[in-house]
Amino acid sequence: MIRRHIPNSLTCCNLISGCIATGCAFYGQYQYAVLMIVIGAVFDFFDGLVARALGVSSPIGKELDSLADVVTFGVAPSAIIFYLFHEVHCPELLMPIRHLLPYTAFLMAAFSGLRLAKFNLDERQHYGFIGLPTPANALFWGSLVLGEHAFLVSLKFNAVFLFLFMLLFCFLLVCEVPMLALKFRNFSWQDNRQRYIFLIGCPVILLFAPYSLHLIILWYVAISIAYPRFAKS
Repeated sequence: MIRRHIPNSLTCCNLISGCIATGCAFYGQYQYAVLMIVIGAVFDFFDGLVARALGVSSPIGKELDSLADVVTFGVAPSAIIFYLFHEVHCPELLMPIRHLLPYTAFLMAAFSGLRLAKFNLDERQHYGFIGLPTPANALFWGSLVLGEHAFLVSLKFNAVFLFLFMLLFCFLLVCEVPMLALKFRNFSWQDNRQRYIFLIGCPVILLFAPYSLHLIILWYVAISIAYPRFAKS
């Protein structure tokens, strides 16, 4: 039946989008790379939705989805960081290894792969996330490089900061920290305060900093980490 191939076709479109995004990133075409990551994220959202709607979910679909996500949300952002390493200021101390620094960007792809493998096996993540979801990480880096490019390549920033910032997000991908999932079982304030606080903050951020998706994702991480502690105090 044709309909059983529709979800996997959407997943393959996600994979192709990730490949194109990676190619664009290697040429420094950040706008196109980010656009293809966003398109891949759309396909990633609809493939599972369509599979459930048509009743054709399958083990191969799950495996294919993870493979596609590794490319679109792991390798593509790594390629963006790889090219960015060639643009950022490098301190004199690191000049002898400057040609090697860009290759550290692929740690992001490795940790994204670990994150996706962990997600597939972790039974705790049916209604929430443990660690930062890979699409959020990829969109963060895409938005950051578009919105803050002038600062990133200025003397106020350098390769050391980029490397440490990348390591932080590698850690967030696999850390044992519960992250907010925007899944509403009901719409009561009591059961969804964390979600509502996050959603209320998003337009406020966009009001003061349009086109700053990376700030919204930082807000997402902050509210995910801080809110449980705040609620208990």
